[in-house]
Amino acid sequence: MKHLITAALLATAVFAASAQTAAPAAAAAPAEAKAPTKQQSKMGQCNTDAADKKGDERKAFMKECLSAKKDGRTAQQEKMKTCNADAKTKALKGDERKAFMKECLSAK
Repeated sequence: MKHLITAALLATAVFAASAQTAAPAAAAAPAEAKAPTKQQSKMGQCNTDAADKKGDERKAFMKECLSAKKDGRTAQQEKMKTCNADAKTKALKGDERKAFMKECLSAK
């Protein structure tokens, strides 16, 4: 009977020790494999785009950048669409169009 109890305790100790060493690896695996969400990716891109901005200007840019339109367009894409339409109505071509687009897209 003593041998049976000793064997049971030994088996329990071995099982507990193996569970403790396996648990951290199992817990770390899902965190490493988890891909960023769409919102996290968007935040990263907006952060990169706002690198040269500071203070209230950065805050306003981030707010605008993170709030996409319902059709999926960002504020920058909307601005590009508007500037393209303006350039088309003015019938600009070549260097004039490039200069216009540059100024239009950089306007705040």
